[in-house]
Amino acid sequence: MSEKIDKAIDHLNKILPLKANQQSMSLDMQALHRDILHSYVELGRSLNRGEIAQRVDNLEEAVKTLQQKDMVVFDDSGEPIGAYPFTMEKREHKISVNGHLVHSMCALDSLAVSPMYGVELEINSVCHVSGESVVIRQKGLEILNASAVRDVYFAINWNAASANSCCADSLCTEMIFLKGESVANNWFNEDAEHRQIFTLDEAVGFAAGFFMPLLE
Repeated sequence: MSEKIDKAIDHLNKILPLKANQQSMSLDMQALHRDILHSYVELGRSLNRGEIAQRVDNLEEAVKTLQQKDMVVFDDSGEPIGAYPFTMEKREHKISVNGHLVHSMCALDSLAVSPMYGVELEINSVCHVSGESVVIRQKGLEILNASAVRDVYFAINWNAASANSCCADSLCTEMIFLKGESVANNWFNEDAEHRQIFTLDEAVGFAAGFFMPLLE
């Protein structure tokens, strides 16, 4: 893995320490978190409150822990609606996997699913600037339609991270796909100090390195 990717993983772990937060929970809670992650690929949705209740002794305490650790996003009624890299909100990054259509929190998250589960899938998204369609077919670390997406880049605005809101509502909104080298360069040059561009291959390595440890 390149120094660029290692630094990006380290930077994101400082902003959103998912693996450290996961390890800080009890083994039972870690297993529950992994069950929730698996449910998106196996069921096409998150485990709901009733299903979580069957796995824990104290439902409200489990929800509180997952929420405080920023491991799972819940709606106002306490139902889970997201667990990085997945969300049940209708975001612009759609993933067709295992016969299901699921959504990811951000562009980076969408590229993590195939390496995490070793499955072939298709990502349907858009260029954040032009709105042009972005379709990526992926299996593990490999982009299957590489020639068709050679002008697609992953981009991140590190300055979007906010201490006042969860990552799903701040940094995730500016972890994006850009289509076209000139589009990517123009976006980067608007704030070169805080923005970063990755090729798709680099982005897959970044996504896998950050998210795969959650299933270990």
